[in-house]
Amino acid sequence: MTPIVRVSKLDKYFDQLHVLKDISFEVAPAEVVCIIGRSGSGKSTLLRCINFLEQPDFGSVEVDGLVVQGGGHGREYRQQVHDLRLKTGMVFQSFNLFAHMTALENVIEGPMTVKGMSKDEAVALGMRNLEKVGLSAKKDQYPSRLSGGQQQRVAIARAMAMQPKVMLFDEPTSALDPELIGEVLGVMQQLVEEGMTMLAVTHEMSFARRFADRILFMHEGRFAEIGTPEQLFNNPQDERTRAFLSHLQ
Repeated sequence: MTPIVRVSKLDKYFDQLHVLKDISFEVAPAEVVCIIGRSGSGKSTLLRCINFLEQPDFGSVEVDGLVVQGGGHGREYRQQVHDLRLKTGMVFQSFNLFAHMTALENVIEGPMTVKGMSKDEAVALGMRNLEKVGLSAKKDQYPSRLSGGQQQRVAIARAMAMQPKVMLFDEPTSALDPELIGEVLGVMQQLVEEGMTMLAVTHEMSFARRFADRILFMHEGRFAEIGTPEQLFNNPQDERTRAFLSHLQ
């Protein structure tokens, strides 16, 4: 099966700090890959490099057949990055909703402005996605009137409204109170069951253990260990993986 995501020899520097070091991996269609590791290991930077929110210095990213090289410049390069982003949906730690827009307005903004969809089409699509995350009744509420869990579910609906090939989740529950985490993980579980390809940076080991096809453990900008949840949680091979998991007990 042809991979839907292929990352090849990716390097990223922040000034003198070498954050990602020769990262290569592939993701199959409908595969769920969780990326775990200590804070500062490069997990979020890797995710942001996949859709070029951070510019990789070297290497390439391929999503659904479109290859973009790191370190590029110019109009053609910017168009490639734009086209790649259309294939990826991103959900952030901090929701990043527009405060002056209602839930529905947040969801339909991308399809209208980026894809040129008519308002009627976008509203129909937006309502389907709000219904999917259980928030169609909140369509006219502003983010300030929604709980953190509801805001994150709107953010997921917004990402899904762009009809991406791959969903990227950057610690989507880390800003939530414990009682709200379950409602976001429930939506993610629904997407898994529908066959969405997913790359998730997460501290929710129960989600990773239950739903990931593979887990990538990052340490200091590299993959220290890659395996199935059963392999990685029950019989980790790398001492750094064992040390990390021991602190979660």
